[in-house]
Amino acid sequence: MPEPTKKDETPNGQPEESVAPDSNGAPPLPEISLEVSPPPEDANSLKKLSVELPNDSVPVPAMGRKDSVWSLGEGQAPEELDKPIDTPPLSILLIEKPQSGTVPVGGDITFVAKVEAKDLLRKPTIKWFKGKWMDLASKTGKHLQLKETFDRFTKIHTFEMHIIKAKENYAGNYRCEVTYKDKFDSCSFDLEVKEAEQGSQNIDIRSAFKRSSEGQEDAGELDFSGLLKHRNQREPKQQDDTPEVDVWEILKNARPDEYEKIAFMYGITDLRGLLRRMKKIPKEEKKSEAFAKKLEPAYQVDKGGKIRLVVDLADPTVELKWYKNGQEIRPTPNQRKYIFEHKGTQRIMVINNCTMNDDAAYSVAAGDEKCTTELFVKELPVKIVKGIEPVKTTVNERIELECEVSEEGAQVKWMKNGVEVPTGVRSRYRVKCEGTKHFLVIDDASREDTGTYSIMATGGTSEAHIQVDLKPLKIYQDLQDMTVMLGQPIKLHCEIYPGNVPGRWYRNGQLIQPNDRINIIHRNKVHRLEIETSSLHDAGDYTFVPEGYSQSLSAKIHIIDPPRVHLDSLNFPDNTVTVVAGNKLRLEIPISGEPAPRVVWMKGERVILESGHRVRAETYGDQTSLTIEVTEREDTGNYKIVLQNEAGEATASVKIKVVDIPDPPEAPLVPTVGGDWCSMTWEPPKYDGGSPILGYFIERKKKQSSRWMRLNFDLIKETSFEPKKMIEGVPYEVRIFAVNAIGVSKPSEPSKPFTPLAVTSEPTMLVVDDVTDTTVTVKWRPPETIGAAGLDGYLVEYCIEGTDDWVISNKELTEKTKYTITGLTPGCKILVRVKAINAAGASAPRTLQHSVLVKEVIEPPKIRVPRHLKQTYTRKVGEAVNLVVPFMGKPRPKVIWLKDGEPIEPSHVSIRNTDCDSIIFIRKAERSHSGKYEMTVQVENHVDTAIIDIQIVDLPGPPQCVTIEDVWGGNVALVWTPPKDSGNAPITGYTIQKADKKTMEWFTCIEHYHRTCITITELVVGNEYFFRIFSENMCGLSEAATQTKKSALIVKEGTQMKTPEYFDHDFKEAPKFTQPLINTFAIAGYNATLNCSVRANPRPKVIWMKNKIVIVDDPRYRMFSNQGVCTLEIRKPSPYDGGLYTCKAINDLGEAQVDCKLEVKVQTQEL
Repeated sequence: MPEPTKKDETPNGQPEESVAPDSNGAPPLPEISLEVSPPPEDANSLKKLSVELPNDSVPVPAMGRKDSVWSLGEGQAPEELDKPIDTPPLSILLIEKPQSGTVPVGGDITFVAKVEAKDLLRKPTIKWFKGKWMDLASKTGKHLQLKETFDRFTKIHTFEMHIIKAKENYAGNYRCEVTYKDKFDSCSFDLEVKEAEQGSQNIDIRSAFKRSSEGQEDAGELDFSGLLKHRNQREPKQQDDTPEVDVWEILKNARPDEYEKIAFMYGITDLRGLLRRMKKIPKEEKKSEAFAKKLEPAYQVDKGGKIRLVVDLADPTVELKWYKNGQEIRPTPNQRKYIFEHKGTQRIMVINNCTMNDDAAYSVAAGDEKCTTELFVKELPVKIVKGIEPVKTTVNERIELECEVSEEGAQVKWMKNGVEVPTGVRSRYRVKCEGTKHFLVIDDASREDTGTYSIMATGGTSEAHIQVDLKPLKIYQDLQDMTVMLGQPIKLHCEIYPGNVPGRWYRNGQLIQPNDRINIIHRNKVHRLEIETSSLHDAGDYTFVPEGYSQSLSAKIHIIDPPRVHLDSLNFPDNTVTVVAGNKLRLEIPISGEPAPRVVWMKGERVILESGHRVRAETYGDQTSLTIEVTEREDTGNYKIVLQNEAGEATASVKIKVVDIPDPPEAPLVPTVGGDWCSMTWEPPKYDGGSPILGYFIERKKKQSSRWMRLNFDLIKETSFEPKKMIEGVPYEVRIFAVNAIGVSKPSEPSKPFTPLAVTSEPTMLVVDDVTDTTVTVKWRPPETIGAAGLDGYLVEYCIEGTDDWVISNKELTEKTKYTITGLTPGCKILVRVKAINAAGASAPRTLQHSVLVKEVIEPPKIRVPRHLKQTYTRKVGEAVNLVVPFMGKPRPKVIWLKDGEPIEPSHVSIRNTDCDSIIFIRKAERSHSGKYEMTVQVENHVDTAIIDIQIVDLPGPPQCVTIEDVWGGNVALVWTPPKDSGNAPITGYTIQKADKKTMEWFTCIEHYHRTCITITELVVGNEYFFRIFSENMCGLSEAATQTKKSALIVKEGTQMKTPEYFDHDFKEAPKFTQPLINTFAIAGYNATLNCSVRANPRPKVIWMKNKIVIVDDPRYRMFSNQGVCTLEIRKPSPYDGGLYTCKAINDLGEAQVDCKLEVKVQTQEL
């Protein structure tokens, strides 16, 4: 019996079984299945060893895929080569794929992949992989090289992978991936590395199956070990000739699921090489204790047949259980699928009517022992009993192909010209099956259905040819020639049989496509072409060609159009053409008409010929033109165009206007002359050149000069102008240029000479100085600009409010800038104005802004005390006092001075009053002059008062009494009382002096001492001292000093002074906030600070909180504490930073806290 083939293997011999994890999520232990065919024919018959191991570097969900399983099989069995293999899908990019190969150890091999680049704009991207995940681009070196070439003639990219000096661990599955934009293609292939047969008796398995590391000289090899996690490396030991542990014996006696554990225990990383070596070691069959004869390794049976699985037991009393794919087979009384028989020690399971579902792995368990086998169900080929027959028909007919096979429900495949027929929901082909009969139905046949159809079954093929022809064409109504007016619809109509035949319309041999204007209609036998609005391009020969037929229908369309003159396309207003005299005019006017019309140009009754010299008319194509070589004013007029053809007549009129530069204007007039300006007027020119006057240019020159200077660069629309910036006293002349759209006219005649002379500007700052019942006094300042004519004087005028009668107040000019208007009526209101007069005339008047009431106005008094007098005014005795106190009020106020409520004696203090101030003068101040001086200013019933405090200071008197309080060691304690007379100023300090009783020479101990007690130190022992003290104020030291009555003797061996006991003050204090936090508004993006002050001893710990949460290590906040002032700085706050902030101070005596609210406002941009 030939070697069985597993059903779940793909054609390339690789298993597709998935590896499921255990219930606790860990990957399962390795499962090794060994399939050996019986050796009747050849002792070295083919063996297959497949190992399924979990991949350490692939996630568990991916372990069930094909590329996550390690395959060590020897390839496909010879029997499988005869089986039909499904055609793989066509490659997208690869035109030549790398093929699997075999290489001996140390040999070289090359894998080639080719990509056609005809439709590619750039080079595709290629990647080479080993297994699922290892990119070989990072492994290139002395054992692996990648090469790329491109043939410019064949447009083919060639990619090569060279493996040099192959090693055993290079064997395995490889993959090539090609990518270009959104296209992708890949191919897998295997590499087998053969090695010489060697015994395993003298091999150290632990050193033989260790892989090279990444840092050694073999780096760059195709090695998985560089991707495994690094283990704790052990120090290498010296290997003996004989291994310490016989790993081979351990592996021979171990179960297959323990191989991986043993390999890692003894440092073996090349597990694949280990399994390959074990495969070559002959297996020693162990004698089974439960089975005298086990099941055969594999069984084969035809589909529908019966198979007997027989096992011979060594102990007939052992309970036996049969399994199918791991599921126990239990007998059922109603079904005869499985039959179990007992014959002595034999146990037989019979499987009746085998189907493809019975193709599985079977096992039988006797106690703890178990033997397995596989059953292969061979499906009999399906034969063609009755083949399909050829068919010849016409379009739109129904085609049904029938075939009969040898078995019901058999799978067949319908082909057309060697390609499988699509049978989806939207396909026009329908496939049905009735028992052993199979049908292919085409409901509406077309010419594309012509071809060779075949049906394929596993046991044969049948084919037949189908011919679909067109039906004969019959013309019921042909196309008719038409003549159509331009713009009218065109409708072409014909009727043919058969009615369902489509067709195409052509105009002059060009295919007509339907659009918004052209509509093509096909209804049964009727074919129509409709054009909504005809155009000249629609004229020509029209042809309708039925699809699939050589016959055609033709008609001719003729388009006629009345003549038209298209003046609108010229965009001339009122059909008027303007041209400059002397230029050439060529007027081209579009015309239309079918056939081409005859054109005649006329001016009045004169016909313009084509042969004219200066004026001629021409017509060609779709336009006519009028040409005037040199235009003249006489060419202005109306021109008529007449068009005629067989469809009608049309006329149009065009007006030609010849324009020129205008005539020069007349000489301008200068009616008014100023200091540096004048006003000028003129009349427009009599002839404007046929074009409106756009403006004027003005020029001027000095009379003695010949150089004209233009005054304006922008045209002046009006007929008046004011030239400026002229020199006074210099005669000038002006002239005019007229400008239209054509150009600038010749200059006008110059004006009469004129000389600029200017009046002064108006007086400035006119104000009312004084008003009485009959007079008004005004004052002003001179004009800002006087000019070359100078200033002769001023003229003052006034008028009663409500009238325009201005009365000259001064008959003669006044040169002063102040004048009093007299003889006015009391109670009236007047307006006053002043003019400056010089040789050029009177200037513009300067008028008071408001009317003046002729009545003396009472102004309440107001004392304006100087700033230095608002405080106490201090002077020393003997100095002069001179105070000026200004005041306001009308009429002249009455001033009264009082000192301490009493009138001032004129003999002691001099007082002088004016209209606006009062002066108090003391030639030689005395202390009696000190006091509060009250100044009263009165105007009728209005009174204002001010008080000035004057203080006259002198030297102070000496201290009243100086006594020696105590003497000890070299120290003397002095006590004194302040002086009785302070000199009318505060005492600023004291000066203490000492003198030895023997010499009585005084020496200063200390100056500017403020207290009234002192201890004098560093006195000489044995001396006797006297002390005196001077008083001091802002004027200086007192004239006399007060001396101690007794002396102080510094004893050599004096008694020690008893030092009084002092107790330290307890400064400890619980925290107390002297300045609380204040609710604050901040602007988003600008730093904000919160401040408060706290007093406590010892120094407290300050904690800041936001919304009762302590602020710790937040870079947005900065905290400061200096001398009890606590500050929290918030950097660039946002609305999120708003809330309740708390400052808390804690020390050993207690704690305190203050709160405030911070609101952050977002600054809005005002539009």
